[in-house]
Order: sequence, then structure tokens, then C-alpha cells
Amino acid sequence: MAFFLEALFGGLMAGMLYSLVALGFVLIFKASGVFNFAQGAMVLFAALAMARFSEWVPGWLGINSQFLANVIAFVLAGACMFVLAWTIERLVLRHLVNQEGVTLLMATLGITYFLDGLGQGIFGSDIYKIDVGMPKDPVFLLDSVFEGGVMINLEDVYAACIAALLVFVLSMFFQKTTTGRALRAVADDHQAAQSIGIPLNRIWVIVWFVAGLTALVAGIIWGSKMGVQFSLTTVALRALPVIILGGLTSVPGAIIGGLIIGVGEKLSEVYVGPMVGGGIEIWFAYVLALVFLLFRPQGLFGEKIIDRV
Repeated sequence: MAFFLEALFGGLMAGMLYSLVALGFVLIFKASGVFNFAQGAMVLFAALAMARFSEWVPGWLGINSQFLANVIAFVLAGACMFVLAWTIERLVLRHLVNQEGVTLLMATLGITYFLDGLGQGIFGSDIYKIDVGMPKDPVFLLDSVFEGGVMINLEDVYAACIAALLVFVLSMFFQKTTTGRALRAVADDHQAAQSIGIPLNRIWVIVWFVAGLTALVAGIIWGSKMGVQFSLTTVALRALPVIILGGLTSVPGAIIGGLIIGVGEKLSEVYVGPMVGGGIEIWFAYVLALVFLLFRPQGLFGEKIIDRV
């Protein structure tokens, strides 16, 4: 039972991190109606900025506090994501208003390759570390109930709490703020949103900036766990089944989908993997996503395509 609980908790923690990455896809889709292939590149770019600024800031300002250096680096990396959002809107998106979805999709592919080259050109292409002070040592819980207790990784707990807080804030942002409601209107119809006075260009800057901050937090967490390297772009691929399962238009769906995928991957790895030779955790999520595409294409909480036309 203890082993099962360890796998369950580990899956829940991983699921929250998947949800965090999936949120970036949901945010862009809710504001533009297009799938953003650049989200993985945004995670890598943001993580590189954070890692390098945290190295450079102490030398620039002559400070010895790692905490203060990380705070300044986070602000600078966030500023980079704002400049990036403004540049994308100014040079790409504003020229594609009311264009077909496939045109916007191809534009995000171009942004992906641009960000991959730009990030590594400015910040370097080595493997960098991000140290934000999250504990690495595991702890043992319920040792009075189970012999040896249940091992929990504190770093995963901290990361999951941060992800959960950000998910909650973004949910409130979409549901309770005027800007959040404007984002939903823009996603439904660009031309209609402009006709009632919604500033489309400003909305796109906001949503790409928010998606950039989400990518920054995801990059910090994943970079702290596995180092900042080019493979971070593949983290976005792990989030694809999450948004298929939860729905491209649903923030709560990204949360539930992430938890389901995280737990399913972990349990299948532990209990089914030894019987099939391992590797099941890699394709389990995609098989589950395929099943949902066949029987419920809009996902658990997504809108039907016909309702968006």
C-alpha cells in the first residue's frame, strides 16, 4: 500500500507540472483560436534567460545573496518575455488578424524555430542550472502507519504547490476580470471583438505575456529538476495529451487532464512497465489521448468545434 501511495503522490506531483505547461497552450488558444507550437520554445527561452541572468546579476551588481539574485533574474526574465510578446504581436500577429487558423498555426511554427535560435544565440547552448532553493531531499510520511513510511520528494511538493497556485490565479483571471472575458470574446471572433471596441492588439500582447510568464515558471521548475538544456522544448510534447484530454479551451481541464495523465503514467510505469519491458510511460498518455479523440474530440471540458464556428 505504501508503494502504491508513493506512485500515486508522484503521479499527482508530475501531473501538476504537466498542467502548468498545458496552461500555456490553453491561454494562447483561448485568445486566438490557434494551437501554439511555440510553447515549448518559450519554456526553453524563459529558462535560459532565468539561468543566465541568475549567473550574471551577482557580477553586475556585486551582490552575494542568491535569493536577491534570483528575484532580480526573475524580473529580468519576465521583462524579456514581455518584450517577446510585444514583438510577436507587432511583427507577426497584427498582420494576421482574421486569417485562417492554419495561417496562424504556421506562424507559431516559425516563431518556434526563431526562439530556439535566438535563445541559444543570446544565452548560450550549454547545460545550465537553476537553483531557487527548493529542497532536493525526500521525506518519509505516515511511518507510524506503514513500515518505512511513504517517501515524498519535497522538491516535487514545492513545485506542485507553485503550479497549483498559478493555475488558481489564472482561473480567477479568466473568470473574474474584464480582460479575461475579453480574451474569450477575441477567441470566438476577431472581427466581432474589434467591432465592440475590444483592443485586439493589446489583448494579444497580454495573453502572450501571461503565457510567457507561465512558460517562465514552468522553465524554472523543470530547469531546477533536470537542468536547462535543449531537451526542455520536449516538455511541451508531454503536455499535448493533457490538453487533448482536458480540452483546448478549458483551464480546469488542463488541471484535471494533467493529474489524470501524471497518475496514469506513474502507475503504468510501476505496475505495467515490468510486464511489458518498460517504456510504457512514454506512450501511455498518447494512447489515452487517442481514445479521447475518437470518442470525445473536444476533451473532458472543452467546447465542441461546432459551437465555435
